[in-house]
Amino acid sequence: MADPVRGTIMAAEFTARIRRAPRLPLVPLGLALSLFFAITFLLCVGYDLLFPGLAMYHNWLRLLPGFTWLSWGSLLIGLIDSLAYGWYIALIFAPLFNYFAVKFER
Repeated sequence: MADPVRGTIMAAEFTARIRRAPRLPLVPLGLALSLFFAITFLLCVGYDLLFPGLAMYHNWLRLLPGFTWLSWGSLLIGLIDSLAYGWYIALIFAPLFNYFAVKFER
C-alpha cells in the first residue's frame, strides 16, 4: 500500500524542483529568433546587391519557399519565411529545454 505522506513529500519536492529550474520563455525566444533571422536575411540581401559577384541568393532560393530574386513580393516572402523559421525553432527548442532543465535539475 502506498504511503500518502511519502507521496505528498515527493510531490512537494518535484514542485520545488520545477520552480528552481531555469525556464526559457517561449514568446520572447520566438520574437528574438524571428527578428534575428529577418535582420540576417535583410543583411544578406543587401550584401548580394553590393557584391553581386559573391551573391548568396542561390542559397535563399533553396531555403525560402516562394522566394525568387529580387522583387518586393519576393522580399516580403523572404521576411515571412524568416519569421516562420524563427518561430518554428522556438516552438521546438523552448519546450525541450524546459523539459530537460526540470529533468536534470539537482
